[in-house]
Amino acid sequence: MEKRIGTITILVADRGRSAEINALISEYSDIVLCRQGLPFQQRAVAVISLIVEGTVNRINALTGSVGRIPDVECKAVVTKAKIEN
Repeated sequence: MEKRIGTITILVADRGRSAEINALISEYSDIVLCRQGLPFQQRAVAVISLIVEGTVNRINALTGSVGRIPDVECKAVVTKAKIEN
């Protein structure tokens, strides 16, 4: 299948959900190229950003799985151009 490069932004309102989020990111580690986290301890939100490379289906599966966790928002942006292997 065709691969794309994209970013996933995760906003976490309840940091108690970190274990669930980390487990999902680990499950999809085959598409994660880079991960950056900002805990924002003085604010009511933490931010995780991922750079990913994979099929649109695989990227959307990760985004959807994380987005279904309560108190977590997740969005992906994916390139229109296909990545050549």
